[in-house]
Amino acid sequence: MAELIAADKAMDAALALLSAGEVVAIPTETVYGLAGDATNGEAVARIFEAKGRPRFNPLIAHVADMAMAERIGVFDPLSRNLAEKFWPGPLTLVVPLRPEAGIHPLVTAGLDTIALRMPMGFGGKLIARLGRPLAAPSANTSGKISSTSGEAVASDLGGRIPLVVDGGSTPVGLESTIVKVEDGKVRMLRPGGVAASEIEALAGAPLLRGATAGIEAPGMLASHYAPGAALRLNVGKVGAGEALLGFGPERAEGWQQARAFLNLSETGDLREAATNLFAHLQALDRSGAASIAVEPVPSDELGEAINDRLARAAAPRDNLHV
Repeated sequence: MAELIAADKAMDAALALLSAGEVVAIPTETVYGLAGDATNGEAVARIFEAKGRPRFNPLIAHVADMAMAERIGVFDPLSRNLAEKFWPGPLTLVVPLRPEAGIHPLVTAGLDTIALRMPMGFGGKLIARLGRPLAAPSANTSGKISSTSGEAVASDLGGRIPLVVDGGSTPVGLESTIVKVEDGKVRMLRPGGVAASEIEALAGAPLLRGATAGIEAPGMLASHYAPGAALRLNVGKVGAGEALLGFGPERAEGWQQARAFLNLSETGDLREAATNLFAHLQALDRSGAASIAVEPVPSDELGEAINDRLARAAAPRDNLHV
């Protein structure tokens, strides 16, 4: 069973395990990550095994600084500007991979590009101490709800990994926004913790949306982030025995009869809603309800990422563990 150690006491233990090719769950500002040395094939394989993750689904490599990032990927001027503006933080950049970077091919799932991010806090300090990039997808069983607390990680993956670094609740609560620069234009492959409008302000042009060919980055499977219960989105009325995930001050009809009820944000604050999303879904899933009704969430700013996660959580689940 995984040892759960507070972040301020866990650095040496985490470094020892990572140096030995093991995996460690760590807090970041987005969600908890399941980290392994991105240059060590055995460590990367352990990430896929612990999560039950499809190996065609690439991983994000996390770096400590821009110098490390540029040893791994090739940055065009716009990608570099985005990194300088949003790193460290919840933005992932997909850039061409340097052949000499030493990243294990499992990380990129055979692509000639790599997804790079620079995390804040414990993760950034850990990578700097290790001196090598960490591959770190979300610390949860593949396809299930991402973990935003150490306790959630331990409950899900505790029997499969040796250490969970407990940094408390994650402040952003959604995975990173993933973008790729193509011919001077920015394409968003996954909405996340940085709103599209912030990126557009720097790029000076609207973002393109979606992949052009297959899976180009993590988090692009149609079915993902799913609770055990079914999800019904944009509801106006709660069915018998359903749990209810609310948003804002106005309630869906019949909400008093819901088996369980949690509100993403009483005041309709999208940042608060993003922070609460995964933890609230996990809590409502534990209520025993067969389905979770979800009130409408606006699609502007961080609402785009929230609705993306809800749509994937509600999608048919045939490909969840392929």
